[in-house]
Amino acid sequence: MNDNATSLVVVLAAVAAVLVLLLVLVFVLWRRARRAARLARLDRSTAERERIDLELALAEQGSRLRMIRELHEIAVHSVTVIISQADGARYAATQDPAAAGRSAAVIAESARATLADLRRVMTVVRDGEAEAAPQPGLSSARELFKVMRDAGLDVEFTESGERHELRPGAELAIFRILQEALSNALTHGGEGTRAKVAFGWTDDGLKVLVEDDGIRAAAIRSGLDPYIEAQKHNYTIDDDLAALTQAPSGRGITEMRERTELFGGVFEAHTVPGVGFTVQAVFPSLKYHNGVHGVRLEAR
Repeated sequence: MNDNATSLVVVLAAVAAVLVLLLVLVFVLWRRARRAARLARLDRSTAERERIDLELALAEQGSRLRMIRELHEIAVHSVTVIISQADGARYAATQDPAAAGRSAAVIAESARATLADLRRVMTVVRDGEAEAAPQPGLSSARELFKVMRDAGLDVEFTESGERHELRPGAELAIFRILQEALSNALTHGGEGTRAKVAFGWTDDGLKVLVEDDGIRAAAIRSGLDPYIEAQKHNYTIDDDLAALTQAPSGRGITEMRERTELFGGVFEAHTVPGVGFTVQAVFPSLKYHNGVHGVRLEAR
């Protein structure tokens, strides 16, 4: 009887221990589930806040774009009026010099108002920064070449034809195309890549050519013979045709193409199999071109 009682006590103690363990396990699992649910609520709350912030940011950007568009339309109308006034003043000058002087005063006042509107556009674009920073032009190209050389790109520059003065917007477009093309050459080819930059001036236009040997430079940097590597790939005329007909894509390529087309140019970029990459922007009438509208202007 005592043995049976002892056995029963042991069994009951074991059952009690198991129940305690189960209770502890259930409690731990419950705490973990509660913690996970709390974290999930926090994640949902964070995601909701981020969504609201994004919607507010998009709404703010949309409002800013609307303001820019409205101010831009006003500026365009004002410039149209100024051109009409200038044409009238030029005609009046042949008949009544005094009337031409009065017209010049009106033109100056209209120009000041237009300049104020354009400054407001820059204020909106720069989110409160009213003063525009000086933009680079062709005079900054040699400084760009120096920066690229210091970064490890071997830049060679040649120029043919007689250089003529360009408008600031055109100079900025050319500079950005050069900057993007050389940055891509350094990024994809690495140090030791050689880039040839050529300017070909015509009476009214300009051809910009950037050729690099990034593929060859990468092979040399890896300790390989670039000519042997090229032979291993068995490049054929099909590869050349594909390189010429399959236009590269990407943000940088798109931006260069848009900048070229903005001034009436033609942009082309392709890979040279086994060698590198080539970028070409041809501007037939850059001397006179006035952006996308193609208004022919007299040279300054």
